[in-house]
Amino acid sequence: MATIEVENLTKYYGDIRGVDGLSFTVDSGEVFGFLGPNGAGKTTAIRTLLGLLSPTSGSATVLGADIRNESELIEAKRRIGYLPDHLGFNEELTGTQILDYHASVKGENRRAELLELFTPPVDRAIRGYSSGNKRMLGIIQAFMHDPDLVVLDEPTSGLDPLKQERFNEFLREERDRGTTILFSSHILSEVRQICDRVGILRDGKLVELEEIETLLNRSGKRVRVQTTHDGREALAALDGVIDIYQFDDGMQFIYTGGYNTLFAELSKHDIQEADISEPPLEDIFLHYYGDESAPTAEVSSDV
Repeated sequence: MATIEVENLTKYYGDIRGVDGLSFTVDSGEVFGFLGPNGAGKTTAIRTLLGLLSPTSGSATVLGADIRNESELIEAKRRIGYLPDHLGFNEELTGTQILDYHASVKGENRRAELLELFTPPVDRAIRGYSSGNKRMLGIIQAFMHDPDLVVLDEPTSGLDPLKQERFNEFLREERDRGTTILFSSHILSEVRQICDRVGILRDGKLVELEEIETLLNRSGKRVRVQTTHDGREALAALDGVIDIYQFDDGMQFIYTGGYNTLFAELSKHDIQEADISEPPLEDIFLHYYGDESAPTAEVSSDV
């Protein structure tokens, strides 16, 4: 059963596109990754699904609630946890006071457990927090009422590597418990560790929707080889060879063809060294964004 169902969802700010024609589902117990650089439309989509923005057109349901029906969505939000990209905590309050407020609204049956795991200095005022401590406090408030769905917008921003790994392990455990997670990120290396499926956004449109392993398999292999000039020319002309980079007496490329064809061509030449590996997610991402320095900007920095 789908926890989130989205059909042709569109949000414009006047003439400026936020998201356009999004259609996808997020299954119960799934970790679904929203991928895209800043400005691609991730936060617009999330805020629209949570009822914080009104859609221009299209429809969506979250935990069975129509996002255009305020009373339905208010009831559904009791079962939703949300960690925004930009945390808006009152700087004068302590962490304990922040959590007390959220507990009064939605409950706190996992508060003690999460405080032991993420350890923000809750007795101190927020104005004295590092960005990492603010993020950990935000994680606790998002999960402490044991929601069925958690929406995370750039959740590891500000966390050091050890805390990031702790958080990633926690998300894997939450998935095993049956929690559904919508995970927005531009940090590609962490997405593979966490997400079951990913949707890649470009300029507000969904350009790919796939299981993470299938996406990697379809993206070919990275080949790095040292060989003769004639060998490099022959390999460059091979069907399925893209993104060629030449260096000294070698070359690197992405190969999307069949392995038997590649090995047959390699066997024709004097090969000093060869390495075939999975391409980094960053290279896969560039396949959808090319050499553009940035997609179309959105209305504000948190959109």
